[in-house]
Amino acid sequence: MLAWLEEVARARRTRFEIELLYPEGSWVGAGEPIAYISGRFSLLVELETIFLQKLGPACVAAHNAYQMCLALPEVPFLAMEARHCAGAEMQEMMAYAAAVGSEAAKREGARGFIGNANDATARWFGAERGRGTMPHALIGYAGSTVRAAEMFHETYPDEPLTVLVDYFGREITDSIEVARRFPELAASGRLFVRLDTHGGRFIEGLDPGASYAALERHAPGAIRRYRSQAELRHLIGTGVSAAAIWRLREALDEAGFDKVGIVVSSGFTVEKCRVMADAKAPIALIGTGSFLPEAWSETYATADIVAYDGVPRVKVGREFLLRRPQGALTPAPPPER
Repeated sequence: MLAWLEEVARARRTRFEIELLYPEGSWVGAGEPIAYISGRFSLLVELETIFLQKLGPACVAAHNAYQMCLALPEVPFLAMEARHCAGAEMQEMMAYAAAVGSEAAKREGARGFIGNANDATARWFGAERGRGTMPHALIGYAGSTVRAAEMFHETYPDEPLTVLVDYFGREITDSIEVARRFPELAASGRLFVRLDTHGGRFIEGLDPGASYAALERHAPGAIRRYRSQAELRHLIGTGVSAAAIWRLREALDEAGFDKVGIVVSSGFTVEKCRVMADAKAPIALIGTGSFLPEAWSETYATADIVAYDGVPRVKVGREFLLRRPQGALTPAPPPER
């Protein structure tokens, strides 16, 4: 928002005075002013809708990213917002928001977002390039998960290898076969398998009963209390559930590949991250774009004119927006300009 206002001011050969009330990444309560913007009425008033578009959604996305990171403070995240966005401008804004939320979480000890999945917005995460894994299309083209892993490794021999294992619905079998094909990478911790199983089915070998059993073996406390339907789905349902992650971890360990990490994606919202934390799911990295606002109506931000020529004047009922000296309990006029 600030960068856009400064760009408009330059184009209009004017100057907007912007007073920020909080540093970026701070908590701001509902109804609290975030900034005071002053300038010529004729050059500023029409900008309201546009600068609010750049403020409200970004604040909600940053808050969601922050909550995700704190829910799983030991797990790094990869931002995968691009496919959820309606164009490059939204993508830029959402990646920026995730970076802000991540930095706030890092100040509280979380690993946070370590990068994102494309080059266009990598700079927000301090990187020159995006990060990611092989696409599903490569596996279909190769004809097998192992062959796709070979092709990827032949092309990028110096990079850690992260292999999607859900394409053929053989998450357990293909994970172990890939680990056996690359024993040195597996032993050195440079091999990862990624679960992105479709929500319409269980991973290989699981069903509701087997899912309950997997959590009973590894995180019994997670299912021994009241759960909403959404929480139960994240724990023992189809797709990438806590039970699915634990079952894959169990199978890899039993096969002697305890250093192979598990990367997960597919609908990792704030709620799902909290459930995974409760189930102590053994996750090496989460790829998510679900920090984007889910209910767009909740991204609403507003602006009010609070003074004309330095004289406080605001719509009745909105007096709480007036400038106040530190410690003041009643509205006070702004300093003379």
